[in-house]
Parts: sequence; C-alpha cells; structure tokens
Amino acid sequence: MYALLFRVVFRRMDPEAAHHWAFALIRFAARVPVLSGLLRRYCAPAGPPVHVLGRAVPGRLGLAAGFDKDATGVVGMTMLGFAFVEVGTITPVAQPGNEPPRLWRVLEQRALRNRMGFNNQGAAAAAARLRRLRSTPRGRELVVGVNIGKNKVTPAERAADDYAACAKLLAPWADFLVVNVSSPNTPGLRDLQSVDSLRPLLVAARSAADSVTDPGSVPLLVKIAPDLADDDVLAVADLVTELDLSGVVAVNTTIAHDLGEGGLSGPPLLDRGVQVVRLLRERLGTGRTIIGVGGVTTGADARAYVDAGADLVEGYTGLIYEGPFWAARVHRGLAEGA
Repeated sequence: MYALLFRVVFRRMDPEAAHHWAFALIRFAARVPVLSGLLRRYCAPAGPPVHVLGRAVPGRLGLAAGFDKDATGVVGMTMLGFAFVEVGTITPVAQPGNEPPRLWRVLEQRALRNRMGFNNQGAAAAAARLRRLRSTPRGRELVVGVNIGKNKVTPAERAADDYAACAKLLAPWADFLVVNVSSPNTPGLRDLQSVDSLRPLLVAARSAADSVTDPGSVPLLVKIAPDLADDDVLAVADLVTELDLSGVVAVNTTIAHDLGEGGLSGPPLLDRGVQVVRLLRERLGTGRTIIGVGGVTTGADARAYVDAGADLVEGYTGLIYEGPFWAARVHRGLAEGA
C-alpha cells in the first residue's frame, strides 16, 4: 500500500513538502491515544535491549539526524519502532538553511540528495522541547541523542564557541551528544575534521556539557564523513581515544557523486559506511561506541554494520522509500539474522 501511495502521491510532490506533510501526520498519530498505542505495540523493536551509552536501548535501529531537526517528533518516531532518535542538527542560533530547492529524490538508486544547510530553530527552542519531553514519565524512558553543529555565519576560528554553546544548553536533556563536523552543506565545515581543528571543538563541547551535568555523564561522539581517507578515519579514532570520548557516528552523506550540489544518502553509501565502521572498530577496540549509518534498507544491511563492529545503527532514507513500518521490519530482520 505504501509503495502505491509513494508512486501516486509522494513522488509527485516536492520532496521537502512531502517530508513536512508526512512528519505532521506522524506527530498527529502520536497524539491519538488508541492509534498511537496500537502502532507502538505493532512496531515495537524485536529482540532484547542493547546496553550501550549507559542506557538500555530497546533495539539497535534508531532514526538518524536530519529527519527531526528541532526535536518536535521524538514520541512519534519511537511510536514507529525506532529504538532511539537522534535529533538535529541543531545550531546555537536559528537559521533558515540554504535556499530551496535543496532536497531531491534519486529514484533509480532509492537515494536522496540534500543541501539543506542546518535549517533549524536554534538550541534554545530545542532545549525547551526536550525539557518538556523529559518532564513526563514516557519522555524520560525514550533514548534521545542530540546532533550539534555550528552556524553558517560563524567563522572556523570561532566554531568551538558554537559547539560549546549547544552542548551547554542541550546536554541536560540528551542521552548522548554528537558533534557534527561532516555535513557537506555548511561551507568549510568538513575542514574541521582534521585532527588539529577537531580537537578544540571536542574539548570545548566536553567541557561545556560537563559544566551543566555530572562530568562525563553525557556521552560525546563525533560524526564523520564517508569521504575521509582511511588514514584520516584512523586519525579521528586515535583522537577519540586520546580525549576519552564515547565513540563515533559513521557516516554522513557523501559528495562522491556527479548529481549536483549536496550530499547523497541511501544505498550508495552502504559499502563505504560498513568499511569505515570496520576500520574504526579495529582501531578503537571494544571499549567505545560506534553508530553505523548510511544505506540501511533491510535487516541484512543493518546486520552488515553490526557484524563490522557497530553497536547501534541509524537510518533515514530507508524510511522515505519503505514507509512507516520500515523500522519494525528492519528490527525483525535483525532479530531473525542474529
């Protein structure tokens, strides 16, 4: 049924408009007690919880950053079977992002290309929503990661201030923080992945989070690009160990395509994503968390990440092409393949 709906309705709509419409329906369903209860039971992750990042996570598959940019739909997305939700990317000050069009479907590859540019309502607005969420028993049960970035107008030499500002506002409400230096859609951001540039950002984010929470209690991870050379991936892993961070999210969208501006997500990322996760696990050993993301469509894809060393897996593009019960199917596939 969803495949028919996608062909007849969604693919004829502007992709960004379709996203807003579908997300609004999910948030509405989450507010209807009987409907949300039925969906929550049907979509509940299969298999035992995963103990990672200091929490018992209901399953391995979570929602990648980029779908719920402003923490407006955490309850709705967990209702659909996502074991955790990574919201964001969130910047210190609200910004509109890049001019549209900025989101395209790549139908022949079941992929997406985007140049959104961290459009979001800012850290204060997201913190207020997460504070309200955490004020309820149900909200405290949910596992929520917060992906943070810098504003477009902030020069590289002041980037650490932006990450610190976000961490200070959002750490009290996050189960983990992710420092995003790998989006291709903010000018100069990927340059911050070099170890010399990355170190002060991570130190600033760690210090800011520790200033408002028990020191070390909120795990801090860094998200990297698939386009890094293997040696650079290993250098980031060594920095994570040096700074005693919790781990790495791998990978973001890729610029290794000839489709135009922006990063590509979906199946074209799978092989490189799994390769990067394997490199990281070999370098980091067993003591740190790796979240694998990129190209997950089936339970077998998610299993490939887990077999390569990922503790958790995230997806986004698969939801667009496979429909609202996609997360539940991936979890069942993971459980059957365990």
